[in-house]
Amino acid sequence: MAPSTIRTGHVGLNVTDIQCSRDFYVRVFGFEVLGEGGEWEREYVFLGREGRLVLTLWQQSGEGFRRDTAGLHHLSFEVATVEEVRRAEADLLEIAVDFAYEGVVPHGEGSSSGGIFFHDPDGIRLEIYAPAGAEDATTPVSAAPTCGFF
Repeated sequence: MAPSTIRTGHVGLNVTDIQCSRDFYVRVFGFEVLGEGGEWEREYVFLGREGRLVLTLWQQSGEGFRRDTAGLHHLSFEVATVEEVRRAEADLLEIAVDFAYEGVVPHGEGSSSGGIFFHDPDGIRLEIYAPAGAEDATTPVSAAPTCGFF
């Protein structure tokens, strides 16, 4: 029988350079470092907000993210307004992040929710979106959800 209530606890990502990824996620998402270590050459960082663990980084990958293997498709973060999405986009443009699409895009035709889609230093696909405010933006893909194939 399935649990009566459930929510995502935290997400763990394998990375190739712990310091680079730590700095990226702290800068882009404003995470605080809740813990870190490197015993037995196994480096890790625990990141969160207001004391709540959100993301763990594990340096145990020899190569970046691959789209052609099973596993994580993308990691999405919701913010309150599309203006926050646009502020995040401006910050990301300053550090020359690789974007999947240009500007804020809706999740699909007729959708008011939407956001920005980009990649972290290892090529892991990320999204920052708002539940409303993207209805006037152009959909980059008409045949499928914007967040589905990129």
